[in-house]
Amino acid sequence: MKPFIVIYLICWYFHSKLCDGFIHMEDTPPSLGERDIPRLLLNQDRINGQLPYPSTQNHSVFFQPEDSDELYVGGTDFVLKIDVDNNSIIEEFLLKTTGTQEGSTSEGPQQNVITVIQRFQDSLFVCGTNGHTPQCWKLYSQVNNQSQEIIESYEGTGISPYVYTHNSLSLIVEGDLYAAAPLDSDGSSLQFRRKAGGRTHVWMYEKWVSEPTFISAFWVKREDDPDNEKIYVFFREKNSDSSPDADPWISRVARVCKVDEGGSKRFFQNMWTSFLKARLVCGFPDEPLYFNRLQDIYVQHAEEDWRKTKVYALFTSSWNSTALCIYSIADIEEIFDKSTFKGYDKEIPNPRPGTCMKNSRSLSMATVNIVKDHPEMSDWIHPLHHHAPFYKNNYNYTKIVVDRVQAADQRTYNVLLLATDSGKIHKVLEDGSEPFIIAETELSNHSAIQTMKLDSKKKKLIVGFREKISIMDLQRCEDYNSSCEACVLARDPYCAWTELGCKPTVPGAIQNIPGVQMNISSCPNTASVGDSKKTNRTRRESASAMPGVLRAVHSVPLGVPFYLSCPIDSYHAQYTWNHQDQSSPCQQMQSDCLHLIPAMTQENYGNYQCVSTERQYTKVVKEYQLAMQSSPRTTISIEDEKSVPEGNGVGLVPPMGWVMCVATAVTVSQLFK
Repeated sequence: MKPFIVIYLICWYFHSKLCDGFIHMEDTPPSLGERDIPRLLLNQDRINGQLPYPSTQNHSVFFQPEDSDELYVGGTDFVLKIDVDNNSIIEEFLLKTTGTQEGSTSEGPQQNVITVIQRFQDSLFVCGTNGHTPQCWKLYSQVNNQSQEIIESYEGTGISPYVYTHNSLSLIVEGDLYAAAPLDSDGSSLQFRRKAGGRTHVWMYEKWVSEPTFISAFWVKREDDPDNEKIYVFFREKNSDSSPDADPWISRVARVCKVDEGGSKRFFQNMWTSFLKARLVCGFPDEPLYFNRLQDIYVQHAEEDWRKTKVYALFTSSWNSTALCIYSIADIEEIFDKSTFKGYDKEIPNPRPGTCMKNSRSLSMATVNIVKDHPEMSDWIHPLHHHAPFYKNNYNYTKIVVDRVQAADQRTYNVLLLATDSGKIHKVLEDGSEPFIIAETELSNHSAIQTMKLDSKKKKLIVGFREKISIMDLQRCEDYNSSCEACVLARDPYCAWTELGCKPTVPGAIQNIPGVQMNISSCPNTASVGDSKKTNRTRRESASAMPGVLRAVHSVPLGVPFYLSCPIDSYHAQYTWNHQDQSSPCQQMQSDCLHLIPAMTQENYGNYQCVSTERQYTKVVKEYQLAMQSSPRTTISIEDEKSVPEGNGVGLVPPMGWVMCVATAVTVSQLFK
């Protein structure tokens, strides 16, 4: 690119700030034509609803009971019951610090930050930091003429951390409460325990993990074999390998049996007798190169066969890259059931260590000793895509949920919703072994995402920030409503083309989700919503102007610099400018595609078309006619045959300030010669 064009671009991008001596940096958009970027960039106005908090929250937690429309939100000194449909607060529970604590903590003066919300023992079970003295409560909503009740329940140590920045998790399984939270106020003595309920309280042997960070725990049901059901715990811990090349952290999955009651009174009483752990790997084993820092997981439970349950796991690396790997519970179980035990080379006793026994107290010392001293598997757990992550990117993803979506052809697709550290959500289609990034939606331009919850029934994503709750409609099909082709090219399983436009998917609508071959031939001749006239466009004529594209006519003097602008409506498309049987690539600038003319000459006049090509589909996005201005002037005049639709690009002709800025840039460009 010539120097004066580079400086011209800089001038246009920074709104003449180069001439003023001041530059304001903005977020850089993705480059055109790449496949590992979002196809569309959507702004905050795409959000379905927002609910501001009464004050800024340093920490928040969401809970939605199964088969319920109610969403509970825990913050500092309160729990809210939210109506997701109306973006309103149904009920508020005030939970100020209780007891006689004095002074202040790192959270502030005696704050009670809610860290746990579960449905437990026929009530809403809530725990919080309670001014550095963890406490739990039972909450009962207002019913008929009865007012709400808040009743103190368990002392919260081991369920809630002392301060919200410490690691913790909780899980309810058949009326039993499992939790991991520090037993000491400095955040130490962190272990996974069965803390309350009908079964015996059991906990971990202290040498099993080293400085763990627990990510998530879940239970996999087995309808045909309930006594063999397991609870899986995903975490990362300090690497025992202290060599300079080793990552300081290793990601793990551990499992315990639901029926585990601990050991006998004389050995391992009230400790897990079924605890095993294995290394979870995600990366490129042939290189070898691994992502070792587990950040978040989402479990997609199988509807029929528990073995088909999948775990979606987000990892980061020391080189600031993020990877997503997908694991099968069947593969995880095979490692635990068949691998040798790391550091143990003798005969494995029967029953095998880790076997679920209803009467775990009767297990032999030989079996329990291996669990005690050698709980780690020798073999590693690899993802379904063994030789590489399913998805790798330089975006810093922090959270993930996965939705099942039934397409128009009645096939079911998985859509991944990934949260970035900059307040954005990426909607990603899982198309076999290939990811397709449908869109990026910016929910906040200044705040990180604290927590998020998928409401699959309502097809909404609820996202928590420091200052608000945002509710994102996953069926916002108007984003692709400009034409049938736009709707189909989006490859969004939530949306399909109907007689009424791009709408939430219904059987038989026009849609093309698989990426093997993009077929838009089923689109009707009328490509835009609201067009009353039929346009008999053939496939060969698809590069003609789409309905709604107007030709703008401009009178421009000889010798002046000029630019044409075309909006980018897909970052997966390639854009070119056609003029007098010649094509030139566009110059991308933010969300626009430019054609730059350093100085108008005779051959620069005539017709210009901005053409986009995506998956063999070509269309004219913008069209211009440049005519020579008959009389010399010091300013540029504009003469439009028709008005340009609102929002369809930026200013088309530079004002005098632009010309002077470009003229200055051209002069400065002489320095490069």
